[in-house]
Amino acid sequence: MATEVKVPVLPESVSDATIAAWHKKVGDAVKRDENLMDLETDKVVLEVPSPVDGVLTEIKFQEGDTVTSQQLLAVIEEGAVAAAAPAAEEKKPDAGAQEVQPKAEAAKADAAAPSSTKPAPATASTDGLPPGARFTAVTQGIDPANVEGTGRKGAVTKEDLINYASGKTAGVSGGARPEERVPMTRIRKRIAERLMQSKESIAMLTSFNEVNLSKVAAARKQIGEEFQKTHGVKLGFMSFFAKAAANALQRFPVVNASVDGDDIIYHGYADISIAVSTDKGLVTPVLRNVERQSFADIEKGIGEYAAKARDGKLSLDDLQGGTFTITNGGTFGSLFSTPIVNPPQSAILGMHAIKERPIAENGQVVIAPMMYIALSYDHRIIDGKDAVLFLVDIKNQLENPNRMLFDL
Repeated sequence: MATEVKVPVLPESVSDATIAAWHKKVGDAVKRDENLMDLETDKVVLEVPSPVDGVLTEIKFQEGDTVTSQQLLAVIEEGAVAAAAPAAEEKKPDAGAQEVQPKAEAAKADAAAPSSTKPAPATASTDGLPPGARFTAVTQGIDPANVEGTGRKGAVTKEDLINYASGKTAGVSGGARPEERVPMTRIRKRIAERLMQSKESIAMLTSFNEVNLSKVAAARKQIGEEFQKTHGVKLGFMSFFAKAAANALQRFPVVNASVDGDDIIYHGYADISIAVSTDKGLVTPVLRNVERQSFADIEKGIGEYAAKARDGKLSLDDLQGGTFTITNGGTFGSLFSTPIVNPPQSAILGMHAIKERPIAENGQVVIAPMMYIALSYDHRIIDGKDAVLFLVDIKNQLENPNRMLFDL
């Protein structure tokens, strides 16, 4: 029985997707839930699993093609068994690339072409490449070993090979002053659009403060081992910041609000987007109802999102919503920065590197672990007073962690 594989239903905010890579070719046996291909949207890379056991008999679109929700991607013959490939199989064009000339016509065209324009044969095995990428490598005479892959786990994609070939043709890949022109991925283009939207549509201002984290550090040292044994996860700094932010958002609801036309929408919950860096750009999965979560819940949620981001398994639902964002440039060594608000949210909290510095405390100079914190906000609805008091609230909670434990 033939089973159709379709593009998953995409959210209203995502109009289409690009086929990033096929992991199977026509004639391959597939298992139920085995990943057939990757779809790249503006926000995330989606895996498309096989719905049944069988053999892949048709591929309707190739890598680089744009598809929309519920379009037919492929056909699987359920329960079929893949036939053993004949020795000459590698010489046949992959199914789904019907535009390629039949072998006889291709041979004539190849013979008629000047020898200087004929592509050289690939110099290395292309067995590990997806169908579209393998065909490109063979026809362009590219050794995949020389190409840096941008696909999942460093895989070489058709786009990588096309970019490599274009660079060679343009003569910009060698010499003492090398250059390379590479098109943006969909995710990177979306990030660029969002940043420009933020710059052009928000009256953004940033306020700063600094926090003495000695008591947070002491609490982590005192109960960290017991916390991990009890909950199976480490007690990190982010849970303190997320909890402090959620508490402060309840006291300063305008910082948790969003603008919709001429209306202000106040959210009675703290859905906090946590910025996570991936090899394809920054993503912001959302921790829901942080105001009701325990420290263990927050740490587990952050850990799960970090693992999913590393493996490219974040879903669109993981990234939707969010009323406030926390970003931690300190993980990369940033000491001071002005984070950019993520519309339609109205504020973002920036964490930075913890550095021991001399400070005055009770008339004495002491060395303490200090962090600069920044709040960028939409000045159209958030007044400077509210922004400053919000930061002071977070500072007071972090410098007196017991206040968070007793909802003070």
